[in-house]
Amino acid sequence: MSSTFFIKKKENPKFAQKGKNTAVLKRKGDGDSGAKSKLRAKKPNPRHNEEISSDSETESPVVPRKRQSKEEPDYDETPQEKKLRLAKRYLEQLKAEEEDKAEDDNFETDLIAGRLQEEVLEQKGKLQRLIAKDIMPPDASEIRVLRGHKLPITCLVISSDDKCIYSAAKDCSIIKWDVVSGKKLHTIPGGRKGTEDRHVGHTAHILCMAISSDGKYLATGDVNRLIMIWEAETLKHLYKFTGHKGPVSGLSFRRGTHDLYSASHDRSVKVWNVDENAYVETLFGHQDAITGLDSLSRELCVTAGGRDRSVRVWKIAEESQLVFHGHEGSIDCIQLINEEHMLTGADDGSVSLWSVNKKRPLSTVKKAHGCHGDAGLEQPHWVSSVAALHNSDTVASGAFGCSHNSHVQVWKCGQYYRGLEPLFSVPVAGFVNSLKFSSSGQFLVAGVGQEHRLGRWWRIKEAKNAIYIIPLKRKPTNPEEAQIPE
Repeated sequence: MSSTFFIKKKENPKFAQKGKNTAVLKRKGDGDSGAKSKLRAKKPNPRHNEEISSDSETESPVVPRKRQSKEEPDYDETPQEKKLRLAKRYLEQLKAEEEDKAEDDNFETDLIAGRLQEEVLEQKGKLQRLIAKDIMPPDASEIRVLRGHKLPITCLVISSDDKCIYSAAKDCSIIKWDVVSGKKLHTIPGGRKGTEDRHVGHTAHILCMAISSDGKYLATGDVNRLIMIWEAETLKHLYKFTGHKGPVSGLSFRRGTHDLYSASHDRSVKVWNVDENAYVETLFGHQDAITGLDSLSRELCVTAGGRDRSVRVWKIAEESQLVFHGHEGSIDCIQLINEEHMLTGADDGSVSLWSVNKKRPLSTVKKAHGCHGDAGLEQPHWVSSVAALHNSDTVASGAFGCSHNSHVQVWKCGQYYRGLEPLFSVPVAGFVNSLKFSSSGQFLVAGVGQEHRLGRWWRIKEAKNAIYIIPLKRKPTNPEEAQIPE
């Protein structure tokens, strides 16, 4: 601080000279004529005054006195007093600047700390952004419907930047859509049975698909036990993985990597490295066909075991698994909410919330989509798909029934994922075979068809083979809150 003071002192001779001149001018009106003549003789050169008062807008020596700041005293001050006053003012300015800088630094530090805390909570699976309370039901006119597949849509994914939707169907085709315009960007047509050797693409029903978090690779799996890897940007075919002995029913890329997990009706989970075009290992444990699979950032995946009524958490590095039970029917769909919580749906009409640390559901809603049938013979609507907005309290489920009562239900998770509260439902025509939230949470996409993706037990003639884009409007609110569970 002392070095700064002396630098300021070096610049002050002008102010000191100005002080002297002002004092001389004030004394001009006092005393006898002899004193006046002496003062006139000592009057400095006007040019010198002009140079000193270069910050002024006029050459008049009187103006600075009229414009003097409130901090300047009304009494005559000596050059030493003026230097001291200016030095104090400078020190006060420095102090104020340092305080402002400290406030800015504290704000930036708090912001960075908040982000780091969210990242830590996300890795621990304990981040729950409270979003559901601000979501408003969409108007029917706001829901867009995209048509392009000839047969029931079985699966879909959304790119991480929310710009594109990829869908696949029982017609063996793959379509890449532009979200904003709703137009097709690329199409890979399906091939006929027996043309596998010359057709680039699938020749059997596609059941599942996944996209890497960086948007580089797209993976698709079909009834013919094949997994195909595509360049997501152009849909250029890259690789073909074989090895499963049954239909491939689930695919998921580990977030931040190009490790691919696949599940099959052969009751196994396989691990692949797409960058190396290589098979890694196979894991066994389910007692029935696996119907769904999901993963996030950790080196693990979760699966739904269909009619063995189990949910399994596979710890890939340890080659171990955790087994969970809770549904009374076949568990047909599963989705991770964060690293430690997941959502499942079953053909008994129930939707359940789970923690990877507890063997039983944290919460279960039975008959989540209502019932159908005659009085006394009611059956719950089969929950055919589930979705979760990652690290939030918002999830969704899809079911099927008659064409007039199939719908997508959006739910709010309770505190610490204990409990499900319905927010609103959106009617659709057909089986809701796939559901996905956009990364931003601004819309929900449903893939709907006339048949269930895994079979033809029931066909709804009035249904549409279409994609529904459901906007999720928010109420005006403060920034999202992050809740830390106990």
